[in-house]
Amino acid sequence: MTNHTLMRSLLLPAVLAAFALLATACASDDDGAPEPPAPAPAPAPATQAEAAPESPPPAAEPGTTPEPEPAPPPPAEPEAPPEPPPAPPPETAPAEATGEPILVGNISSLTGGALFPEASAAAKAVFDRVNAAGGIGGRPIELIIEDDGGTPEGAATAARKLVEQDDVVAMVGSASTLECVVNAGLYAEAGVYSIQGTGVDPLCFLSPNISPVNTGPYAGITVSLYYASETLGFENICNVNLFVVPDLAPAFDAAVARWEELTGKSLAFRIAAATLQDDPTPLMLQARDAGCQAVVIDGVEPHALAVGRAIEAQGLQDITWIGLTSYYTDAIASQLGSAGNGLQANSEFEPYGSTSPVLDDWRQLMIDSDIALTSFAQGGYLAATIFVDVLGGVDGEITRESVAAALLALDRYDTPLLGTPYSFGDAAIHAPNQASKFVVLQDGAWVTALDEWVVLPN
Repeated sequence: MTNHTLMRSLLLPAVLAAFALLATACASDDDGAPEPPAPAPAPAPATQAEAAPESPPPAAEPGTTPEPEPAPPPPAEPEAPPEPPPAPPPETAPAEATGEPILVGNISSLTGGALFPEASAAAKAVFDRVNAAGGIGGRPIELIIEDDGGTPEGAATAARKLVEQDDVVAMVGSASTLECVVNAGLYAEAGVYSIQGTGVDPLCFLSPNISPVNTGPYAGITVSLYYASETLGFENICNVNLFVVPDLAPAFDAAVARWEELTGKSLAFRIAAATLQDDPTPLMLQARDAGCQAVVIDGVEPHALAVGRAIEAQGLQDITWIGLTSYYTDAIASQLGSAGNGLQANSEFEPYGSTSPVLDDWRQLMIDSDIALTSFAQGGYLAATIFVDVLGGVDGEITRESVAAALLALDRYDTPLLGTPYSFGDAAIHAPNQASKFVVLQDGAWVTALDEWVVLPN
């Protein structure tokens, strides 16, 4: 049994059980003084005939009528003004790509429990814009989006279709609760590589064929603990685990152990819920009684609502509560309002609510495409943008093999949307995003808590 098969067999039942419960945006004029007007021409000298006075006309004989003098000639017609120069031709718009499509796959949870529609929509918006500008060497990028429905059967069927029938060259921008744990083995066997838009399950970060652009929940725990201890300077750091899935516990344990190794410190208190449906309030009160100054608390959106309400109801504002990126949504902010004041979360990317100019292109494209501004939309946009740049560097024919070679050669990709460079490369595992910024709730809106990246060492 391969390592991938073993890992999949260990993780898949637990991931499925967890998510089954979770289902209930020419030139300027020349300067200088005007030239003086040209002098009027001097009058020409008069001819002899002009100089002599005219003789009076002879007197008419009596009884005759004098002939009238001829009328003067009409004045000359003024010359017509010269024709204006023709207007320059308009700039030629780039021709839309019409060649053979480059087929790219995407598996996302669009129905079911936890939904991630923005990631695939954002990736498609990037490709549509590229196609309208001529594509890649005249070839359009066609993103084939499959919905796994949040089920293993749906994820497996989607992957088989994309890899074996559609013959996609790569996977880009996928966002699913379980797609990695189900399909990582198939990708490795078929030589397909995935720039994941939103990695969730552990195998997204433990596969040679998958490299997510997001930080993810496990490095998210580590960087949040590091922020609490090294940036905010708290001594009594604690952890409350609400996303309880037995076979995922090792990944969360490793995240805490990594923080301890990086800092030489230990948690003052750590506790886990018994089930995913547990009210977090009793655990939060135990953290208070243990003297916690800052608590990193995981979970998904329903947990975030419960945590925010408990902070106000139990008077826990003296403790700094730091949630994962799943807390960072406009829906959470609007539902909590001022009740969630002080609740923090890690953003994984440049915070989507930031006014930083590095988000201008992303924000305008999302607005133009009618896509919600979320961290999931950032992940899909970034995955597709990286992929377009990778395609642009492929020499020769674009195939699954040439794309794979280009991704394996991608050791560093710098972007201001991330705190650390993205990479793929030839490695056994991939987790390139090792940084985050942090946001805080203020009166129903997320604002950037500190406009500096918190970067994990090494």
